[in-house]
Order: sequence, then C-alpha cells, then structure tokens
Amino acid sequence: MATSIKKIVAASLIGTTIEWYDFFLYGSAAALVFNKLFFPESDPLTGTLLAFLTYAVGFVARPLGGLVFGHFGDRIGRKTLLVVSLLMMGTATFLIGCLPTYETLGPAAALVLTTLRLVQGFALGGEWGGAVLIVSEHGDTARRGFWASWPQAGAPGGNLLATGVLAALAAWQSEEAFLSWGWRVPFLLSGVLVLIGLWIRLSISESPVFQQAPPEPRAPIVGVLRHHSKDVLVAIGARLAENISFYLLTVFVITYAKQTGIENSTVLNAVLISSGIHFVTIPLWGALSDRVGRRPIYLAGAAGIGVWIFAFFPLVDTGNFLAITLAVTVGLLFHGMMYGPQAAFFSELFGTRTRYTGVSIGAQLSAIVAGALAPIIAVALLQQFGSSVPISAYLGVAALLTLVAVYAARETRGSDLAERIHAK
Repeated sequence: MATSIKKIVAASLIGTTIEWYDFFLYGSAAALVFNKLFFPESDPLTGTLLAFLTYAVGFVARPLGGLVFGHFGDRIGRKTLLVVSLLMMGTATFLIGCLPTYETLGPAAALVLTTLRLVQGFALGGEWGGAVLIVSEHGDTARRGFWASWPQAGAPGGNLLATGVLAALAAWQSEEAFLSWGWRVPFLLSGVLVLIGLWIRLSISESPVFQQAPPEPRAPIVGVLRHHSKDVLVAIGARLAENISFYLLTVFVITYAKQTGIENSTVLNAVLISSGIHFVTIPLWGALSDRVGRRPIYLAGAAGIGVWIFAFFPLVDTGNFLAITLAVTVGLLFHGMMYGPQAAFFSELFGTRTRYTGVSIGAQLSAIVAGALAPIIAVALLQQFGSSVPISAYLGVAALLTLVAVYAARETRGSDLAERIHAK
C-alpha cells in the first residue's frame, strides 16, 4: 500500500505541477509582457489591465471544465479525465508560445490568445478535482490530509517552475530579446513537460474507492444539488481568501512592484524563494490537519492572511529584496494553512459518485469571483486610489467570509470515503 500511494502521489504531483506551470506562466507573462505584445496601443497600466482580463477568461471557463470533467470523472473514473486535462492544457500552452503578436495579426492576436486561455481554464477546471481525488481515494484515512496535500503542492511547484524560467530569461537576456522571442521559450517548453506527465499518469491505477462504489442513478450534478448544496457553499466560501490571497501574493505583486519602480528580477526572485518554501510546507499543514482537524488549521490561515496583508504591501514598498521575500513568504505560509488541508477537507464533504463533480464545482465557481477577479480588482483599485490600503481591505473582507464558511462547516477528519455514498 505504501509503494502504491507514493506512486499515485508522485503522478498527481508531477501532473498538477505541469498544469499549474502552464496556468501560472500565463499570469506572469500577462504582468510582464502581454500588455506590450498584445495591447501596445494602451498606456502601460491599462494594457496590463487588459492583459489580466484575458487572464481572467481562463477562470470563467473553469466551472464549465469542472462540470464536464466532474460528470465524466464520476461516471467513468478519475484516471482517464486526468490524462485528457493534461493534454488539453499542454497543447494550449504550447500554441501560445507559437502565437503571432499584435504587430503581425493586429487585434486578432488578442482574440486567439483569449481563446487559448479559455482552453487552459477549461482543462484546469477538470484537473484539480481529479488530481486530489485520486490521491484521497487511494490513501488511508489516518494520513489523508498529508497524502492529499501533495497534489496541492503542485500549485507552488508550477509557480516556482514558471517564475524560475522567467527569472532566468530576464536575467540572461536583454529586455529587447525577451520581448522579441525569449518570452516564448517557457510556453514551448510545456510540450516536453506534458509528454513526461502523460507517461507517468498512464502508469497509475484507477481509484479503488470509485470502482467499488455503486453508480449514481442520476446525473452527478443532480446528486450534488440534492445531497450537497450546503457543502458546495462551504467550498465556495472556503476558497475565497485562499484563492484571492494566492494571486495577489504571486501574480499581482509583480505588477505592483513594477508600478513602484522595483526591478522585475527583484520581485521574481522573491516570489521564487517564497514559492520554494511554500512547496515544502504545504504537506506539513496537511499532516497537521490529520492530527488536529481540517477546520482549525484552515481558520488559522484565513485569520492570518487577513491581518498579514496590511503589512505585506508596506514591506514590498521598501524595495528591499529581503523585505519583499519576507512579505511573500509569510503570506504564502498563511495561504498554505488553508491550501494544505483543502484537498482532504473538500474530498470528505462529498459522496463517492458525486465527489468529482462536487469538489470541482465548489472550487471552480469560487475561482471566478476570487482568483479571476483578484488581479483585475487589485489593478483597478491601485489605478483609482494610488494606494495599497483598499487592496488589503479587499482581501480582509474575503478572509472574513472564509472564516464564516469554514466555521459553519462540520469537521471531516477521519471520514471513511468508501462509506460516503451520499451526504451524512
């Protein structure tokens, strides 16, 4: 069993790292170059806002991806859908690397870019639920929080990889070379990474919990709405502070730093170091939730980030590399307290034959109002007020809503997933 679960965890972690690499690469590129390459006729901040709008489109597609992948994942299994999602994401990302810019295609370039972003979002909407479930349903009850947190580490892992590649290119290339062709390299690299991910994912077995569960007589979404409507609302609320904080700390901070005159390499390296620490600590929070429960760790993370964000921007404003690194690192530690237990927590809320649908819909609906809008709202607030305080207040309100949602939820630690056919 130990060897089996380790192989499942490795396959899920590598796959989610690749998919998040593709997704975050777009966000970083939107902050650094897409405003110049696809919206050159706008002023810099407006161009960045337009680039982030195309970035947000990916989030709009995520609930649809969650619904479609969730439906078939609850009908035919987790493994097949994970392979499909990886192929879709990798193809879209590779094609972005081949895409002509505004100089060649004019406004049509932004349209094609947006379409490929929709495909990315659709794929990721189906990826996350399947990746965390195939680990949760293979793992043992006592250590589910630990095992299921490893696919979660794929998010900072992917961000670490995307930011690292961009930081290396920014350091080794002139700005002219980076804008001319260097930005394409990380997107084209996705093709190689996807082949590695597919080879690994095709070698794993289907979830035994899924195989043993009786089929859902209705469409999975009907079962979710009938038995788990409250659980969907809990998942949506729980994701607000977690999702908003992550994109402010890792994506918007790049734009914010540029507006305050800080070098790209300084903030990229700070995010790089912080993401490395984040990657290592997420499984530790998952393991701690196996001991004390999902809710206490999650609540502590939401409260912590709601307070820390008011110190975050003043530290970034110093322009000091160590201060910026501290700001992002502490913020991501609080984020990890929510993100680490989240996979097991959400998996334990839903019944087996509606679990893929329920987890995906709850998580991805929240992503529209949280992660999709976070950089846009933050840029708009910065443009309107010229201050970080309204942005901090925005996350503070989201943290309060997350505290209410998680406090209202039941504790799920110790749940037997094989026995959870419907809500209890």
